[in-house]
Amino acid sequence: MNLAKTTDSARQNQLLKQVPEAQWAEWKPLLEYVELPLGHVLYEPGTRMSHVYFPTTAIVSLLYVMENGASAEIAVVGREGLVGVSLFMGGHSTPSRAVVQRAGVGYRLRANVLMQAFNRAGPVLHLLLRYTQALITQMSQTAVCNRLHSLDQQLCRWMLLSLDRLDDNQLRMTQELIANMLGVRREGVTEAAGRLDKAGVIRYSRGVITVLDRGTLEKRACECYAVVKHEYDRLLPSTTAE
Repeated sequence: MNLAKTTDSARQNQLLKQVPEAQWAEWKPLLEYVELPLGHVLYEPGTRMSHVYFPTTAIVSLLYVMENGASAEIAVVGREGLVGVSLFMGGHSTPSRAVVQRAGVGYRLRANVLMQAFNRAGPVLHLLLRYTQALITQMSQTAVCNRLHSLDQQLCRWMLLSLDRLDDNQLRMTQELIANMLGVRREGVTEAAGRLDKAGVIRYSRGVITVLDRGTLEKRACECYAVVKHEYDRLLPSTTAE
C-alpha cells in the first residue's frame, strides 16, 4: 500500500469523494493502492469477493461469460463507482467477470470493512444503493441496446461511456477487444469504426481511438447513452467535497 497516494488521490473516485467525512476518516488508512494493468481480472464468475475496487484512472468491464467461452460486456465501471456491488447486495459472488479494459490505478477495500459501514444503515448504505441503481440502469440499457440498435450506435454508446470515465479523448483498445466487449464480429467493428473515421468523428491508429468530434458522436449514438448518463447524474450528482 502506498499511503501517500491513498490520501492524495483516492477521492478522484467519485463514490469515495461522496463518503461522509467520519466514514472517510475510518476508511482512509485501510484503502490499498493498486495498479490495474490492461486485461487484469479482478474476479471470475462464482468466486467469493474479498475486496471491492474503486478505480480512479482505470476502467473495468463487467462481462457475462457463456459456457462456450463467448462473452459480452454488460457494464463499465470507472472513477464514478466501484467493482463488487454483489457483495453488499447479498450474493458475495456474481456470474460476471470483471476485467480491466483501460489500464490505470485504483484502490481496494476489504469486503468486511465495507459491509460494516453498509450494515449501519446510514449514509454509506444510501450512497451505495443509489450507485447500484445507476449501474442496473446501465446493464438494462446495454441489453436493450445490443438487441435493438445498430452496431454503429452500440459502438458510439460504448465510446461515450468510456470517455466519461477518462480525462482525455483517447481510448486505447484494439478492434478485436472492442468486438469481444460488444459480443460481435471484429469485421463489424472495423466497418463501423471506419465509417466514423471517414466522417471525421474519430481517428483510429494502432489500437488508439482518438475522438475528434464528441458532439457528432453523441448525435450518432442511440438514446441509450443519454438514459444512462441521466441516471448517473441524477443519482450521483457531482460534489465539491474534498
